[in-house]
Amino acid sequence: MPCDDLANHSMTNLQQILQMGQQVQARLTQLQTELGNRTVTCSSGGGMVTVTADGRGRVRSIKIDPTAVDPQDVEMLEDLVQAAVSEAQQRAQQVYEEELKKLAGGLPLPFGLPGFP
Repeated sequence: MPCDDLANHSMTNLQQILQMGQQVQARLTQLQTELGNRTVTCSSGGGMVTVTADGRGRVRSIKIDPTAVDPQDVEMLEDLVQAAVSEAQQRAQQVYEEELKKLAGGLPLPFGLPGFP
């Protein structure tokens, strides 16, 4: 292949790569928005504490059954809240990873994205 043809071919490949990168970036931005709108809800203590988090792992609400509020056993309530928050964040992480895999077509991505769990 002559040098001019090789240079043109290389430029075409580079342009295609840049276009693909722009498409992926646009999809990542869309994914961030979608994950911010999705929610996961987890509970602990048989439903005594319920936590809802968005798909990015940010806690959006915590509901506590009044029967879980025992002034003599605040530690139990703290443990229930911690367990429900932890589970909600883990589930949000799973949602994020599943969506990212779909975006990457099943290929592992070697980088983390800012703003994601």
